[in-house]
Amino acid sequence: MESRSPICNTCGEEIGVKSNGEFFVACHECSFPICKACLEYEFKEGRRICLRCGNPYDENVFDDVETKTSKTQSIVPTHINNTPQVDSGIHARHISTVSTIDSDLNDEYGNPIWKNRVESWKDKKSKKKKKDAKATKAEEHDGRIPSQQHMEDMPSNTEAGATDVLSVVIPIPRTKITSYRIVIIMRLIILALFFNYRITHPVDSAYGLWLTSVICEIWFAVSWVLDQFPKWSPINRETYIDRLSARFEREGEQSQLAAVDFFVSTVDPLKEPPLITANTVLSILALDYPVDKVSCYVSDDGAAMLSFESLVETADFARKWVPFCKKYSIEPRAPEFYFSLKIDYLRDKVQPSFVKERRAMKRDYEEFKIRMNALVAKAQKTPEEGWTMQDGTSWPGNNTRDHPGMIQVFLGYSGARDIEGNELPRLVYVSREKRPGYQHHKKAGAENALVRVSAVLTNAPFILNLDCDHYVNNSKAVREAMCFLMDPVVGQDVCFVQFPQRFDGIDKSDRYANRNIVFFDVNMRGLDGIQGPVYVGTGTVFRRQALYGYSPPSKPRILPQSSSSSCCCLTKKKQPQDPSEIYKDAKREELDAAIFNLGDLDNYDEYERSMLISQTSFEKTFGLSAVFIESTLMENGGVPDSVNPSTLIKEAIHVISCGYEEKTEWGKEVGWIYGSITEDILTGFKMHCRGWRSIYCMPLRPAFKGSAPINLSDRLHQVLRWALGSVEIFLSRHCPLWYGCSGGRLKLLQRLAYINTIVYPFTSLPLVAYCTLPAICLLTGKFIIPTLSNLASMLFLGLFISIILTSVLELRWSGVSIEDLWRNEQFWVIGGVSAHLFAVFQGFLKMLAGLDTNFTVTSKTADDLEFGELYIVKWTTLLIPPTSLLIINLVGVVAGFSDALNKGYEAWGPLFGKVFFAFWVILHLYPFLKGLMGRQNRTPTIVILWSILLASVFSLVWVRINPFVSKTDTTSLSQNCLLIDC
Repeated sequence: MESRSPICNTCGEEIGVKSNGEFFVACHECSFPICKACLEYEFKEGRRICLRCGNPYDENVFDDVETKTSKTQSIVPTHINNTPQVDSGIHARHISTVSTIDSDLNDEYGNPIWKNRVESWKDKKSKKKKKDAKATKAEEHDGRIPSQQHMEDMPSNTEAGATDVLSVVIPIPRTKITSYRIVIIMRLIILALFFNYRITHPVDSAYGLWLTSVICEIWFAVSWVLDQFPKWSPINRETYIDRLSARFEREGEQSQLAAVDFFVSTVDPLKEPPLITANTVLSILALDYPVDKVSCYVSDDGAAMLSFESLVETADFARKWVPFCKKYSIEPRAPEFYFSLKIDYLRDKVQPSFVKERRAMKRDYEEFKIRMNALVAKAQKTPEEGWTMQDGTSWPGNNTRDHPGMIQVFLGYSGARDIEGNELPRLVYVSREKRPGYQHHKKAGAENALVRVSAVLTNAPFILNLDCDHYVNNSKAVREAMCFLMDPVVGQDVCFVQFPQRFDGIDKSDRYANRNIVFFDVNMRGLDGIQGPVYVGTGTVFRRQALYGYSPPSKPRILPQSSSSSCCCLTKKKQPQDPSEIYKDAKREELDAAIFNLGDLDNYDEYERSMLISQTSFEKTFGLSAVFIESTLMENGGVPDSVNPSTLIKEAIHVISCGYEEKTEWGKEVGWIYGSITEDILTGFKMHCRGWRSIYCMPLRPAFKGSAPINLSDRLHQVLRWALGSVEIFLSRHCPLWYGCSGGRLKLLQRLAYINTIVYPFTSLPLVAYCTLPAICLLTGKFIIPTLSNLASMLFLGLFISIILTSVLELRWSGVSIEDLWRNEQFWVIGGVSAHLFAVFQGFLKMLAGLDTNFTVTSKTADDLEFGELYIVKWTTLLIPPTSLLIINLVGVVAGFSDALNKGYEAWGPLFGKVFFAFWVILHLYPFLKGLMGRQNRTPTIVILWSILLASVFSLVWVRINPFVSKTDTTSLSQNCLLIDC
């Protein structure tokens, strides 16, 4: 068999031979096939690590092609020095108020500046015309060589690369997962037999009740399938941070870790206390990560002077706090939560000066809190003439609905240093422009503004967004995420890494399931085994290129269906016959944006490429900012060298102007997606539809922690917001039932999971009906189940056993406690009969009548009394439906026992079935009843009066109408009465 040069894995050409006649080998560890031309391109782009094993290329190879390489540019600019900084003791008050500017779209030669990037793509594949012939020859040759020979041609050194693996997948033990799946299949079979019995055995005496119950049970079964099967293949993951440091942080060399831009969002500082936001910012600035790789952007969407002033104080205190955290490696690095830890803080601390410095730092923090509280107290009453800054000028954000864009850089690499003289991460205050008549899209619009600002100023390849009340609990959290995102094999298709949400300030019993353990520890781990977890709004590390709408590089491209389906302004003159000639981005028909895969540009001819990189196509997608457009083409991040440093702040102001997104794809295909108040679910769904996958990272020490609304009213309003967002998605064009089906990038089980996230609020309708049935049965003396036979008894028993076994085995592989599972089940009923029910009606009112509902930001404040808010009951209409159900079922139980006492012994048997049914409802609503009563029975009187009134009216009307019970023949009854001898 004749010998032949291996084929390059990148371009499909033969790798060629060296001067000594041997085949060219780039990596001597795994012999990854790549030709010299492609290797030169990899060096030019700054990638000097083998794509297969992750080992650096051989030094001899570097010497051979070093003359054609260029140094990689700095990821974060150090020349933004025209902005006032915060020095020790001096608080800068300068505000940039330029809202719109004219962008210079051309370079000094009159050409679009991003066209300079095209030149590097032209050199990558100059032999395009020979590709078809080489590919055909390769296919013929492959047909002659057995598959075993292919394996021998590319030997792999797994042992050499084993130590370079940054993360591993740890599957659930087979004994646990196999039995779990068997029980799921058994439960499906039992459900089928159960519904066969229920449908074929109607209750003639109460046909309406029976039909209602069967419809509800069928819906519950469908909901169970949608929730259960995405958990078919749960997995665990393990990361190796030490290997990440060994690969990218070599001693004596500059760190090669990727830069990260942090986004912190806040709206109303009176409802989201500035002290909590300050702790979140301080925990970010003190991260265990290179300071030149971290930038923190704080979005003040309310343009409040209080937020700005508190950030000034935070930047000043950070100069003391950051070196203290890094010197002693304390955890967590949010001062409020560190000083409140009830542990022995001297454990594992051997420095004699630690106690002295800790006491001094605690005093400094107490003084910092006093200054912050003074700012809050001052902001309680707004002056009639508006707020005035210390320099005497009026605060630009006095009118929160009509103000210019504002940006202030507080800390940075060329600015103020800490008390020890070390550099600090960049801290930037951003308040986007707002004008009447413009749609600002709330939090999603604020996040998109931060995406553009950060791209202009720092342009880190990765973005981590946090709510203002979620601080960094694990200083190595970013390193955990980088073990996935910077992996040369695993990371290329990962759009984001999601961390579970953990919360402080919740009592051990977790009465209202605020921790949401079942979702984060069971459902999300199940999704990680399919295409990845859903985006939950905070604690997420994004790949910036994925937010721009690009598809993953390794996914197979889908050819356009017609010659006219192309990127924005590109029109194909001739459709090629060979599918391998042109690879396109995976776009569905509804995607009309100029979004493409950067790697595909080399497969177009010169005319097509120039049209694709035209000014028109990019501006239609990303807006009128040449600096931002060029930054989108930089896959590894960094500010373009062609940008004038003196104009960066003005350009940043320009990209946050209120009219910047008009006639662009922002919010449609780029950035956070608009159309729902739960923009997180929608944004992650669009990414998964493009073929990206996500990763679920669960480090032993929780990465982030936040504060949760723990009282009943706030919890129900939070659930109402989530459910309303799901209903909006269901009624939009992005409904997972049909959106993205033509692309084929979303896996079936992943689609089931997304369908479950948008249809679960509709379960409230059958749930309310099913919780009302026990009271109806007790009041009317009828039941929804006929007299049970032996077969029926076995089916009911098997169904209950399968439900219990499924839960037990789920607890076994997930590690969730029984109490957490039960609390989740209880609040599923509480939220279903209240918040979910209101969300369904509000969603349809918004769609049909255009009535929009305003969402009030959940209060994050807490009383001095521990868990004091747990016992506060605030008036809300959400409390009426579950209270009414409780009263109706309690009245039904009393009526049922009274009726049994009157009828005698024979009535007690059927009574137990009805009472068990009623107690099932009461037991699930028990946390609601306990929360309604509060610690001192401070339930609002209006709630009790309305509930009793509704329950009484409903019971009396029901007894009078009695629609579900068969009517008695009054004619025969009167004839029987005439025969009675009085």
